[in-house]
Amino acid sequence: NIYYLGYAGVVRFRGVRIGGISGIFKSHDYRKGHFECPPYNQQTIRSAYHVRNIEVFKLKQLKRPIDIFMSHDWPRSIYHYGNKKQLLKMKSFFRQEVESNTLGSPAASELLQHLKPTYWFSAHLHVKFAAFMQHETNSKEELPKATKFLALDKCLPHRDFLQIIDVDHDPNAGDSLEYDAEWIAVLKATNSLVNVTQSSWNMPEKNGLYAKWDYSVTEEAIKEVLEELNHDLKIPCNFTLTAACYDPSKPQKNMEPVHTINPQTTEFCAQFGLTDINDRIQQAKEESSGRGECEEEDEEEMDSTGSAEEPSEYNTDNSGLSCFNPDEIMLDEEGGDEDLSTCSVDPSPDHPPEFSTSFSDIRIMPDSMAVSSDDAMDSNNEELEKSGGSKQVEEKSSTERSLKRIGGDENGNSGVKKIRRRNQAIYAAEDEDKTD
Repeated sequence: NIYYLGYAGVVRFRGVRIGGISGIFKSHDYRKGHFECPPYNQQTIRSAYHVRNIEVFKLKQLKRPIDIFMSHDWPRSIYHYGNKKQLLKMKSFFRQEVESNTLGSPAASELLQHLKPTYWFSAHLHVKFAAFMQHETNSKEELPKATKFLALDKCLPHRDFLQIIDVDHDPNAGDSLEYDAEWIAVLKATNSLVNVTQSSWNMPEKNGLYAKWDYSVTEEAIKEVLEELNHDLKIPCNFTLTAACYDPSKPQKNMEPVHTINPQTTEFCAQFGLTDINDRIQQAKEESSGRGECEEEDEEEMDSTGSAEEPSEYNTDNSGLSCFNPDEIMLDEEGGDEDLSTCSVDPSPDHPPEFSTSFSDIRIMPDSMAVSSDDAMDSNNEELEKSGGSKQVEEKSSTERSLKRIGGDENGNSGVKKIRRRNQAIYAAEDEDKTD
């Protein structure tokens, strides 16, 4: 009963309009097309979850109000509109990026300015943080809008990973997800912009280089979508299994994943006359493999963008303060936890928000979304407990990390990669908080 919004998407539930964008921002992949598919290499296994400019462009065509928006990254500058002092008390290694205004996604910040949703929920930085942003109006007739931002902590014992929020909705509406007619119309309008290559490209803009730059849709186009669906916007429950569920009694060692065309996506695209990206990627892959170009392109791409660990235009967590990038997926127990480093930087005067011209400088914390002082105490204790092991982790060489990711024993024999929960020790160990 999980519905994937896609790289970007908008749906409705009981009258509530919900939008979202997948992935994290990395500048060196932002302008590329969606070209990744299994089996992944060391570069594409990461770039596959990096945000692309076409998704931001599509979402910026929306004109109707959004009630809830979700992203993995925080919008850049959102920390200026909440309890920044409390945030830095819990995560001291954010200080340098907060003061230089480089923490978070500039793409998400761009969407926040444009969409002005009532709520914005994010994850990624493993800390509870709330903010309230009052948007400026473009005219005296326009009603002022505000966004309540909330991020939650990791889903672990004694961490703030859950909060209940009441959202105004239609209690008489059906208990099912529905398509959003404006979003479907935008997908149709921007279908010609689909790119499944590694080539970097810019979205159309009003700069004299493009015949068309506005892909927002008319009321007539939205009405056409409604007529196509006979005004029945209910999303079908048509989930289909495309990969066998894991059976621990029947392990399949060294089984290479294959690219699967998802039947739900195929049906969705066929219904609305859209390009099925999965199918287009498969076609492109077959064409290039027929020319023997696949491996060459992969090697060239690695050379042109640097290693898979290359930092992006901005860094989240403490990637600039440690020897690994916590943004990336780590399949071993020791890597990827942002709490391993507790370095802090000397404070400097507050850096003004990047979009202070677009938002009034209101830093009101709604009572229902406030962070308690107890939260800070628990987080600080965790930081102190973990800081003892941070230096040892940072001293590991990049060679050691590469070998660990590839898998194998001490003699160099290749083995099946063991995937273990990084924090399983927390569950097994006796709760230290109770003894404090």
